[in-house]
Amino acid sequence: MKIGERIRNLRLASSLTQEELADRADLTKGFISQLERDQTSISVDSLLQILRVLNVKVTDFFHEGAAEKVVYDQAERTALLGTGAERFELLIPGGANREMEAALVYMQPGEKTYAVKPFQGEAFGYVLKGILTLRFGAEQHMARAGNSFYFSGEREHVLENTSGRPVEFVWVTTPPVF
Repeated sequence: MKIGERIRNLRLASSLTQEELADRADLTKGFISQLERDQTSISVDSLLQILRVLNVKVTDFFHEGAAEKVVYDQAERTALLGTGAERFELLIPGGANREMEAALVYMQPGEKTYAVKPFQGEAFGYVLKGILTLRFGAEQHMARAGNSFYFSGEREHVLENTSGRPVEFVWVTTPPVF
């Protein structure tokens, strides 16, 4: 592992200059410069100061696990029960440890989700087939195949199939709510 390179990448991701990082970590700009070029070593104390400024946990900094998984097979989906939908499949396992959660939802005519309580976040969806009704109290919106929808999670909502045909849609929330 090249510590200097990792620190440089984290610093740039935080939009900090070498001087800003040095000032906040109580180090010198010259030291940060040499460190990022792997021309000097670093004490544990100095590393902890830098990671504090960059808001990075020590365990995360040193974690060099397997490459991040990018593609997930259909067999890896998790079916949720008790949602009100015929099928509600989480598309990516481990959603609680992620920033967002995606689901593929199938609803027969007359089915609807339970009322999703307000949460600090956002929801997005894309209707693949059929017509979906989105209800926010007395307010309702219709989304047809090919339409997308987006709303703040701060309002209680229900997704419902009020048509006479099945509906299928992708639903994404951030943060995960299921």
